[in-house]
Amino acid sequence: MSEPLNNNSESGEEPRVKLPPSEPRGYFEGESMTRRHVFTVASQAIGGVAAAAVVLPVVGFAVAPLFERGEERWEAVGPLSDFNAETYKQVVITETPGIGEAGKTSAYVRTGAEKYNEEPNDVIAVSTRCAHLGCPVRFVQAAQNFICPCHGGVYDFEGKRIGGPPVRPLDRFQTRVRGGQVELGPRYSVTNQLKAVRVRDPGEFTGGIWEYLYPPRPSTFPPPSS
Repeated sequence: MSEPLNNNSESGEEPRVKLPPSEPRGYFEGESMTRRHVFTVASQAIGGVAAAAVVLPVVGFAVAPLFERGEERWEAVGPLSDFNAETYKQVVITETPGIGEAGKTSAYVRTGAEKYNEEPNDVIAVSTRCAHLGCPVRFVQAAQNFICPCHGGVYDFEGKRIGGPPVRPLDRFQTRVRGGQVELGPRYSVTNQLKAVRVRDPGEFTGGIWEYLYPPRPSTFPPPSS
């Protein structure tokens, strides 16, 4: 039988030699990073710095107000003798200084009533902002209730919601008596049991699971401890 032909030898062709993989232009042995890699990393770094220069100020502008807390303000609204436990007296205070009339708000103030288990020396200041959409409420002496003219919200003498769309009682202001003068401080919200919590925006619930579903802004002052 005839022997099979060796294609490489019989045909006269030289055997093929496997060449090592070619290296990038400019590469030398022992090099850990090529120029192309350097340029890629540098361009990515420059792009990241440029993006941060645009994004960070925008994020800071949007988020910073949440963590800013203004100076705690207390404002005298009259001598203690001007107020009693039978009815409310409306007063005007500056809640946000520096913006003129837009920074003013009003409150209804009275002293503590024994029939509501309040101390006679206590001072209660109820916000006039409806807990539904923030419309100003009015205290009706004949009914001993607060009435919201916008959407029919009704609150009892203590400020608890008894009718209409509001979702919680009226907010209150911290109070103190200094030198015979009644002073109002930061505003705070209350639960349906009149437990003090951080101030909520109109329409937000207070108490129970709602404290987690509707967390207060970090910028608000803590509620009074008692």
